[in-house]
Amino acid sequence: MGVNRFEHQRVQVADGVELNVATTGAGSPVVLLHGFPQTHLMWRHVAADLAADHTMIMPDLRGYGDSDKPADTGLTYAKRTMAQDVVNVAKALGHDRFALVGHDRGALVAFRTGLDHPEHVTHLASLDVLPTLDMWDVMRGTSAAVGFHLFLMAQPPGLAEELISARPDAFFGHFLDVWSTAEFPADVRAEYLRASREAVTSIVADYRASATIDVEHDTADREAGAQLKMPVTVLQQDWGAALGFDAEALWRAWAPDLDHRTVSCGHFMAEEAPQQVADAIRDLLTR
Repeated sequence: MGVNRFEHQRVQVADGVELNVATTGAGSPVVLLHGFPQTHLMWRHVAADLAADHTMIMPDLRGYGDSDKPADTGLTYAKRTMAQDVVNVAKALGHDRFALVGHDRGALVAFRTGLDHPEHVTHLASLDVLPTLDMWDVMRGTSAAVGFHLFLMAQPPGLAEELISARPDAFFGHFLDVWSTAEFPADVRAEYLRASREAVTSIVADYRASATIDVEHDTADREAGAQLKMPVTVLQQDWGAALGFDAEALWRAWAPDLDHRTVSCGHFMAEEAPQQVADAIRDLLTR
């Protein structure tokens, strides 16, 4: 499956919460955060490319993969909480400052980490997502159908968990199929489905947080004029044209030092276009 090239360890990030963390390589640290419905395994190609020059740190986010899945208390899956996890993982591995790259859900955690902990994040990259407030602003009309899962998992506890648990492979497999321009290797797809099937409740809690507490935190920051202080690279599909918004302009409002690039592939660009992603990260690290 390719994951065996990594070393794995359990890292405590909070009382009673440990994350599964994969590492490889040597050199300045780069933390990679996976998206939905995936695990750290999505970085297998990019990490192998960058490992010659960098220590690659790839946690499964809390609630995902083989990391702990604590019960939701309202703040458990706030991106602010998950951002602290990232800082704690890096510190546990001996790194006070690090570059940070996130895809999809992991990019939202990276965004919050950059806002809350600029003293720790040297460079930041986001793959194929908008900041939470902008995402909710652009998801309107019939074009919002592409994000139906956002609205489903934003509902109060109970309904989404019951519906998804009834057919988890059909639900999570849908996104692996329609968001990609290429098929996943069978063993990789099976691992993503296995991990997601075992994490329905915590995955829903993560998404619910993005419609509740994360909105509160991001709104407060936007009203205060908060911005990302570090160099930022954003890679996105050109889905802004279809939905009627300027993704680069939305990102630049948060990140003045921005390199915004359009990538011609599907959503899972670290697996569909790993060389482009690795090259963009290298470019970012020279800024």
